[in-house]
Amino acid sequence: MISKKLASFSVATAGSLHSSLWRKFALHKNSFAGYLCARTLSSAYCTSTTTASDGPRFPGALNSKYTEELNVLKTGNVIDTFRILDQNGMVFNKAYELPEFTKEWAVKAYKDMLTLNVMDMILYEAQRQGRISFYMTSYGEEASHMGSAAALKEGDVIFGQYRETGVLMYLGYTIEEFMNQCYSNEKDYGKGRQMPIHYGSLKLNFHTLSSPLGTQIPHAAGAAYGLKQQEKDNVVICYFGEGAASEGDFHAGLNMASTTGAPCIFFCRNNGFAISTPALEQYKGDGIASRGIGYGIDTIRVDGNDLLAVYVATKQAREIAVKQKKPVLIEALTYRISHHSTSDDSTAYRSKKEVDDWKSRDNPVTRFRKYLESKSWWSQKNEDAWKKETRSHVLKEFQKAESLKKPPLHDLFTDVYDQMPKRLQEQEQELLEIVKKYPEHYPTQIHKS
Repeated sequence: MISKKLASFSVATAGSLHSSLWRKFALHKNSFAGYLCARTLSSAYCTSTTTASDGPRFPGALNSKYTEELNVLKTGNVIDTFRILDQNGMVFNKAYELPEFTKEWAVKAYKDMLTLNVMDMILYEAQRQGRISFYMTSYGEEASHMGSAAALKEGDVIFGQYRETGVLMYLGYTIEEFMNQCYSNEKDYGKGRQMPIHYGSLKLNFHTLSSPLGTQIPHAAGAAYGLKQQEKDNVVICYFGEGAASEGDFHAGLNMASTTGAPCIFFCRNNGFAISTPALEQYKGDGIASRGIGYGIDTIRVDGNDLLAVYVATKQAREIAVKQKKPVLIEALTYRISHHSTSDDSTAYRSKKEVDDWKSRDNPVTRFRKYLESKSWWSQKNEDAWKKETRSHVLKEFQKAESLKKPPLHDLFTDVYDQMPKRLQEQEQELLEIVKKYPEHYPTQIHKS
């Protein structure tokens, strides 16, 4: 039976309650009386505050207005792409040339772009020689890495997909750390359990990468909600490609972040091809940015080949997320010059001429170099010297990482349980017996004891 106390609430009384109060009643669904009370208060609130002039106030779309004309929302409206630099490195609008764009900052970002290119070339060739098992380069997407990373603050949390090497590099992940991970040696933080390029860094708040597409998106939404609950002035930034935006996790993650008001920047690198499927075959709508609006998320579309524009966009997104406690979606439009990975041959789905045209017409590294040269901050002499120095450094760390031993075999079974269960103990014993029986196939001297 409904108690007399609950039943005594009049419609007038319910209508005068603050919305937060009746929401609290809506939480009391552990009892039939509480459920009916919540329904009563909810209905009363809507009806008592609604007039014909301000709309129907349906709970599914509170801000909708009445109209006596049938309007079909048609496709065709296209979201603009924000940029600061043209292809010659010249600034369109000086208002966006911020005080932090100093010579020191710009040269550091450019050097990191060059270093990323050199490391990519060496490790790509290493995979082709069979020295590592897998690799992914970042040619054509360098500006989206450096520009977004530069806008982050200490304490921000990062969830990547697998092509955010430049983000880590800008934030201070060393060549030695990259090499140790790709070689899965005894100094690899993941103890050899992950494929190459699956980086992670506790020090930099960079969550270890995962091969399955999109899994990091709902994780990022949850982590951002956690920051909000802790009342921290930090954000989560979550990187993914437009291919991952076709996964169910994308929709679940954005909707969760939107409804909880989680301070999360969803950063989509739209390079046009996912793994091997052109964007025209992936979706019909206006890119990924249009989806953010549908989930009630503030959205920015930016030229991903323009380092300055990516920085400004990410800085603005971070400010919105921190101050207004809500998510922001950034779509960075770019073009992947390289194959998707060492397991891909991109000539199967695009022509070499198309790639060469993009590389010469809108190369993010070249564009930013022209900006530096227009300021007299860089020269061909600087370019040659830095490339020579960087190549020497990368090769030195490459050789060092390759010479180190692999992690102990015992590490295959640790770090999941506080105390190793019997079944894992049995599996480890079985492995050791096989290794002992076939030493020519399982050399133990390459592993740290």
